[in-house]
Amino acid sequence: MATGTRELVAAGPEVRTGFLATSGGMPLVVEPAGAGLHPARWAAQNVPFIESHLLRHGALLFRGFDLTTVGDFEGFAAAMCPSLYGDYGDLPREVLGEKVYESTPYPPDKTILFHNESSHMPRWPMKQWFFCTQPARERGETPIVDGRLIYERLNPAVRRRFEEKKLMYVRNFVEGLDVSWTTFFRTDDRAGVEASCRAIDMECEWTEDDGLRLRQIAPAVARHPKTGEMSFFNQLQLHHTSYLDPELRESLLLLYGEEGLPRNVHYGDGTPIEDELVREIEQLYWDTSVQFSWRQGDVIMLDNMLVAHARNPYVGPRKIVVAMGELVGQEVLASSEAPPRDGGS
Repeated sequence: MATGTRELVAAGPEVRTGFLATSGGMPLVVEPAGAGLHPARWAAQNVPFIESHLLRHGALLFRGFDLTTVGDFEGFAAAMCPSLYGDYGDLPREVLGEKVYESTPYPPDKTILFHNESSHMPRWPMKQWFFCTQPARERGETPIVDGRLIYERLNPAVRRRFEEKKLMYVRNFVEGLDVSWTTFFRTDDRAGVEASCRAIDMECEWTEDDGLRLRQIAPAVARHPKTGEMSFFNQLQLHHTSYLDPELRESLLLLYGEEGLPRNVHYGDGTPIEDELVREIEQLYWDTSVQFSWRQGDVIMLDNMLVAHARNPYVGPRKIVVAMGELVGQEVLASSEAPPRDGGS
């Protein structure tokens, strides 16, 4: 039995599975049963095992595998999902990997709140991997939450409101506060930007001082296309202005007004989402979250539509790199008619 896990059982001749001591059913811990296992080869030969357990548990923690470099990690992830996404514009590229990214650049003393990757955009990755090459000296955990539990535990009236109204994400490209729209779209051709936005049903509006405002309607909850389960799936906490420091929020409102804030999120009809409600939802996330200390070489694999992730503050150097794969779009929500799973694996 590996340190920090419980009830490890054999799962074929090469690996064993179990759970973290306090995590309940997520993540499923997968460890080599003995020496000599080749990570990428094992992953390529066991995709059905990985897929079925990922859909059941939402998150898999691969621990103790022989993964020492970013290249090892990329090969491991690619063996599970050959369609790794190699053109993610908002994260810096990891120099040692072709389709691997550095984690979000953010002050180490601040918390990154819970979110499903790119759920505010027309397309998002179904799968996401995080690889620890250097754990922090203190803290730096990556809390995870099962969105199916959040959906179940939300007040039914609130849940219906989000289902019916959806969300409207607003982004203003403000000089000095964000990347420029030319960097984001990788062009200075306004007509080309407008065409790109029309193709994905994103509203764009040119503002004063060569600015650009985007409005995107996206889900707040979603039915998983493979399991038929409902999940709370969004970036409400990252975009709602109640999470800004009060002084910064007041300053931005004075400078730009409500409509001109760099980022914001409303109900899909444009009405404001109540600060108190957002805080209640955040508390539900923390109460439901699973946290664990990173070990060097750990890989956590998430089904992005089932599990949201965050990041705790940390002290000392820390390096987590990211891979994403199986890119899908909102069309999978309209076409998702899969019945709920029967609980089998």
